[in-house]
Amino acid sequence: MIDLQDRDNVPTIEEMSGYVRNPVFMQFCSEIKNTYKCKEKIEYSSCSWEKGWNVKFKKAGKSLCTIYPREGHLTVLVVVGKKEKARVEEILPDCTAEIQNIYEQTKEGNGQRWLMVDLEERGGLYDDLLRFIQIRRGS
Repeated sequence: MIDLQDRDNVPTIEEMSGYVRNPVFMQFCSEIKNTYKCKEKIEYSSCSWEKGWNVKFKKAGKSLCTIYPREGHLTVLVVVGKKEKARVEEILPDCTAEIQNIYEQTKEGNGQRWLMVDLEERGGLYDDLLRFIQIRRGS
């Protein structure tokens, strides 16, 4: 078993998947890698808000999302910035009630909303996150 708080031992993506014990983790990672032709970067965050190992995806220097492994599920961070706000709000009425609620409950700061979304299964919420990431990428 891996310890996501142990800064000295960098886990592999496979070890993280074993920790999560939910196929949605590898499905989501694969979807991002295949869609945007990018690789994951496993990083340790010292931030007091979310300390530990996470998986970041970037393309052309821009952050697409950060994945925080959890037991049984994952939490995905997607930033909706000034550039993405209008497009996200345009599609929001067609999204799940859950993502609409998360968006509305997330306070805006410096023109950004940092959406933290718990993902347990493939479905509407999963698809909503992929749409937000696509907007973030500028596709």
